[in-house]
Amino acid sequence: AMSENKLISVDFEIFGNYTEDQARSLGLSGWVKNTRQGTVIGQIQGPADRVNDMKHWLKNVGSPSSRIDRAVFSNERDISKLEILNFSTRY
Repeated sequence: AMSENKLISVDFEIFGNYTEDQARSLGLSGWVKNTRQGTVIGQIQGPADRVNDMKHWLKNVGSPSSRIDRAVFSNERDISKLEILNFSTRY
Protein backbone atom coordinates (compact mmCIF):
# COMPACT_ATOMS: atom_id res chain seq x y z
CA ALA A 1 0.00 0.00 0.00
CA MET A 2 2.97 2.31 0.58
CA SER A 3 3.82 2.50 -3.11
CA GLU A 4 0.32 3.71 -3.97
CA ASN A 5 0.76 6.70 -1.66
CA LYS A 6 4.29 7.55 -2.68
CA LEU A 7 4.99 11.16 -3.61
CA ILE A 8 7.10 12.12 -6.57
CA SER A 9 8.48 15.34 -7.97
CA VAL A 10 9.22 16.01 -11.63
CA ASP A 11 10.48 19.03 -13.56
CA PHE A 12 9.08 19.80 -16.98
CA GLU A 13 9.57 22.02 -19.98
CA ILE A 14 6.80 22.43 -22.51
CA PHE A 15 7.18 23.71 -26.00
CA GLY A 16 3.73 25.23 -26.44
CA ASN A 17 1.25 26.85 -24.06
CA TYR A 18 0.02 25.75 -20.68
CA THR A 19 -2.38 26.76 -17.90
CA GLU A 20 -2.15 25.92 -14.22
CA ASP A 21 -5.83 25.00 -13.80
CA GLN A 22 -5.20 21.33 -14.56
CA ALA A 23 -2.53 20.99 -11.89
CA ARG A 24 -4.81 22.63 -9.35
CA SER A 25 -7.73 20.40 -10.33
CA LEU A 26 -5.54 17.35 -9.72
CA GLY A 27 -4.51 18.74 -6.33
CA LEU A 28 -0.84 18.93 -7.25
CA SER A 29 1.77 21.29 -5.85
CA GLY A 30 4.42 23.07 -7.86
CA TRP A 31 5.02 26.05 -10.06
CA VAL A 32 5.06 27.11 -13.68
CA LYS A 33 6.89 29.91 -15.46
CA ASN A 34 7.06 31.24 -19.01
CA THR A 35 10.57 31.50 -20.43
CA ARG A 36 11.88 34.09 -22.85
CA GLN A 37 12.27 31.31 -25.42
CA GLY A 38 8.51 30.86 -25.46
CA THR A 39 8.53 27.60 -23.55
CA VAL A 40 7.02 26.88 -20.16
CA ILE A 41 9.05 25.36 -17.36
CA GLY A 42 7.90 24.15 -14.00
CA GLN A 43 7.80 21.46 -11.37
CA ILE A 44 4.94 19.32 -10.14
CA GLN A 45 4.79 17.37 -6.90
CA GLY A 46 2.19 15.04 -5.49
CA PRO A 47 0.95 11.46 -5.44
CA ALA A 48 2.63 9.47 -8.21
CA ASP A 49 -0.63 8.54 -9.94
CA ARG A 50 -1.78 12.15 -10.12
CA VAL A 51 1.61 13.40 -11.27
CA ASN A 52 1.49 10.76 -14.00
CA ASP A 53 -2.00 11.95 -14.98
CA MET A 54 -0.61 15.47 -15.23
CA LYS A 55 2.35 14.30 -17.31
CA HIS A 56 -0.05 12.59 -19.70
CA TRP A 57 -2.15 15.77 -19.89
CA LEU A 58 0.92 17.94 -20.50
CA LYS A 59 2.14 15.68 -23.29
CA ASN A 60 -1.11 14.89 -25.04
CA VAL A 61 -3.89 17.27 -24.14
CA GLY A 62 -2.91 20.72 -22.97
CA SER A 63 -5.35 23.52 -22.38
CA PRO A 64 -8.01 24.25 -25.00
CA SER A 65 -6.04 27.16 -26.42
CA SER A 66 -2.69 25.44 -26.33
CA ARG A 67 -0.53 23.81 -28.92
CA ILE A 68 1.97 21.48 -27.34
CA ASP A 69 4.77 20.52 -29.68
CA ARG A 70 6.90 18.65 -27.19
CA ALA A 71 7.06 17.96 -23.46
CA VAL A 72 10.32 17.15 -21.70
CA PHE A 73 10.38 15.70 -18.19
CA SER A 74 13.48 15.52 -15.98
CA ASN A 75 14.66 15.03 -12.41
CA GLU A 76 11.85 12.67 -11.49
CA ARG A 77 12.41 11.55 -7.90
CA ASP A 78 10.62 10.19 -4.88
CA ILE A 79 10.02 12.68 -2.08
CA SER A 80 9.02 11.93 1.51
CA LYS A 81 6.84 15.00 1.82
CA LEU A 82 5.76 17.86 -0.38
CA GLU A 83 8.42 20.56 -0.67
CA ILE A 84 5.98 23.01 -2.26
CA LEU A 85 2.58 23.47 -0.67
CA ASN A 86 0.51 25.02 -3.44
CA PHE A 87 0.58 25.67 -7.15
CA SER A 88 1.64 29.06 -8.44
CA THR A 89 2.83 30.96 -11.47
CA ARG A 90 6.30 32.48 -11.18
CA TYR A 91 7.35 35.61 -13.03
